[in-house]
Amino acid sequence: MITTTRANSTNEDFQYLVEKLDEDLRIRDGKDHLFYAQFNKIDHIKYAVIAFDDGKPVGCGAIKEYAPFIMEVKRMYVITHRRGEGIASFILKELEQWAMELNSTKCLLETGKKQPEAVAMYKKNGYNLIQNFGQYKKVENSICFEKILPGIE
Repeated sequence: MITTTRANSTNEDFQYLVEKLDEDLRIRDGKDHLFYAQFNKIDHIKYAVIAFDDGKPVGCGAIKEYAPFIMEVKRMYVITHRRGEGIASFILKELEQWAMELNSTKCLLETGKKQPEAVAMYKKNGYNLIQNFGQYKKVENSICFEKILPGIE
């Protein structure tokens, strides 16, 4: 059974999973990896979620404040052999719940064209395609999404 725990970037399981994520992204992003890596530092992440199965970490995600009442979803990852089981959606729902508890009205995120499974997962979870924002505005391989959180009109 999948369970989650809330933590921050000092959590060792979160750090381990982020290392695995970065290994995967180094391969997918190739020469573009250094550009993206500068925006994915975890030293100041206050809101991280780690998913466990039988006590073993199997996935993670985080949110950070992008603007007042807006959280950016960051560092979403599920270990390779557990993908396709709904773990990422489970983590994402916990992150959205946490964002609402922090009075956020919207989540936004950036992912890459070289991550089609992530794009599909975000669409499945109600995220809508938006124009690239912030540092991703003119980045051809970036895809940005947003979701208005439930209960917000």
